[in-house]
Amino acid sequence: MASSATLSSRRANVRSRLSVTVSELEKPELPLKSIPGDYGLPFIGAIKDRLDYFYNQGRDEFFKFKIQKYQSTVLRTNMPPGPFISSNPKVVALLDGKSFPILFDISKVEKKDLFTGTYMSSTYLTGGYRILSYLDPSEPKHAKLKQLLFFLLKSSRDRVLPEFKACYTELFKTVEYELAEKGKCSFQTPSEQAAFNFLARAFFDSNPVDSKLGSDGPSLANKWVLFQLGPIFTLGVPKYIEDLLLHTFPLPSFLVKKDYKKLYDFFYESAGLVLDEAEKMGISRDEACHNLVFATCFNSFGGIKVFFPIMLKWIGLAGENLHLSLAKEIRSVIKSNGGELSLSAMEQMPLMKSVVYESFRIDPPVQFQYGKAKKDLLIGSHHAVYEVKEGEMLFGYQPFATKDPNIFDRAEEFVPDRFMGVDEEKLLKYVLWSNGPETEHPTVADKQCAGKDFVMLVSRLFVVEFFRRYDTFEVEVGPAPVGVAVTITSLKAASF
Repeated sequence: MASSATLSSRRANVRSRLSVTVSELEKPELPLKSIPGDYGLPFIGAIKDRLDYFYNQGRDEFFKFKIQKYQSTVLRTNMPPGPFISSNPKVVALLDGKSFPILFDISKVEKKDLFTGTYMSSTYLTGGYRILSYLDPSEPKHAKLKQLLFFLLKSSRDRVLPEFKACYTELFKTVEYELAEKGKCSFQTPSEQAAFNFLARAFFDSNPVDSKLGSDGPSLANKWVLFQLGPIFTLGVPKYIEDLLLHTFPLPSFLVKKDYKKLYDFFYESAGLVLDEAEKMGISRDEACHNLVFATCFNSFGGIKVFFPIMLKWIGLAGENLHLSLAKEIRSVIKSNGGELSLSAMEQMPLMKSVVYESFRIDPPVQFQYGKAKKDLLIGSHHAVYEVKEGEMLFGYQPFATKDPNIFDRAEEFVPDRFMGVDEEKLLKYVLWSNGPETEHPTVADKQCAGKDFVMLVSRLFVVEFFRRYDTFEVEVGPAPVGVAVTITSLKAASF
């Protein structure tokens, strides 16, 4: 048996030749361990993990079972889809809030072609281009394309508040009408229509309803996204049929070609200002337009489609006392600002801001992060340090990172005022939905979401506009392929 001196010497030698994350240097020194877990038999192990992940256990239980089995939050496993879509499903899973952030450090991990994980969607779905989301910051086009998105956001900023109010007023009218007619209203369809219309009107000053696209934008976008994310979706059909159709072979891109062309044509006709800027930057109008379709229909529309129902779920289930507190705060601040809503006014609503942050923490709309180790690394959990070899794929499951009980008290609970106060705001660095900490801001040199501040703004706007109009509401919550399905069962109009 090796002596303690020998083990200490080995740890020191390993640490000296590997890149070490800051947290691993905290005292007392954590033990160096081998990464537990296994990948099973070739091919068979990946299929078994896929079936467990989607059907036999379900996503959260799949990871919880492995954490319990190996007594570690850093472990080896296969990630879907596996054969025959993914050539290598093997990952090192990071399932706590301490190990997870290494996935943001581009000095340690590569992000090339990892946006969807262990597989990459066909570029036939994006005009033959590798879109910004699939580029590593080291690639020459990354900075230019991300800068173009910053230009898009800057050029549209004066339209965001008025167009949001207009589009979501229509949403609320639709919900109220259907609620009166049927006694309940699914939030999904009217929410998706409002989101698509808002993004087109805010970003490009163009109303899709008045174009050839009409009201088909959301359904076309959803179908196109399904062809990209199908390998990691489950739609609720019989499992062996679904597993064969979605998870075993890629859906053929030609089946969605005409639908995508309709989206592309709308953006090409509407985004003249942004496409002009792209040409000045040395990006062709065609490549720029495909990136705008992706940024709007996949990133922005997809994010709102998933996250607004999540917020409605958690706020709805929290009950009337929270609803009335939000309504009082929001209405009093707007009244004290002359009856007008502004960005500065929203900064004066600490409960509203905390509720939005808490929604992002407990149920992040982006659940997966991937990165490939650029060199040998040491990665620390709360209990040990693990050695990762150059080229190994790292995977992080964000809900486990942002609900880490070693970081958050009552981590599994929705705590509306969690981020109120100076000390509580320090926890924001552990809110990670944007591919980076909430306390940091995206640049052209990183992979943090270019629209991070925009997404936070519109999420706050949704809560504000909702409680300007209603005192309280009730919901029913069910499963959905991504996010949750929310049905509104009652609304009480503003009474003060």
